[in-house]
Amino acid sequence: MTTLIPAWVDGKLTPVDKLEAHVRGLRHKAVSVFVVRGRDILMQRRALSKYHTPGLWANTCCTHPGWEEPSATCAVRRLREELGITGLYPEFRHHLEYRADVGNGMVEHEAVDVFLAHAWHDIDIAPNPDEVMDTRWVDYHDLLAEVRRHPDRFTPWLKIYLEDYADTIFGPDLILAARR
Repeated sequence: MTTLIPAWVDGKLTPVDKLEAHVRGLRHKAVSVFVVRGRDILMQRRALSKYHTPGLWANTCCTHPGWEEPSATCAVRRLREELGITGLYPEFRHHLEYRADVGNGMVEHEAVDVFLAHAWHDIDIAPNPDEVMDTRWVDYHDLLAEVRRHPDRFTPWLKIYLEDYADTIFGPDLILAARR
């Protein structure tokens, strides 16, 4: 099945096959979501069947919007499709761009809209095994320490988000709480 994502080809936003966008390293639209519960962040471990970065830990949900799909709609849709999470409405936190080698000759060159959703109560999580092999809640401070100790266990984009954009994504309350 071909999945078309919005990518820039010769400066023009164009529907491009997702795999082709990664092989060619084309800049393309993406969406990332972090679900937080207090200082804990819901992490997902990517399924081994993923064509890049299989088995690595990533933020709660990361994906590409469909052609002409609004990022906020995509964020809600993919929480449901990847993790079975409903009833959360992520808020936009930041737009960023990064480029990273993701192995197997592929490059993620993403223009990402990053969202944050607060889980104020216990939420049901039902991971789609085609997308996610495991989930866990991890304290923000513990996550930073684990990424420093074992960077090979995490996706390139998660490391970029935590290193370069954490203050913007998580806001001062979570950052200050983690520094205590």
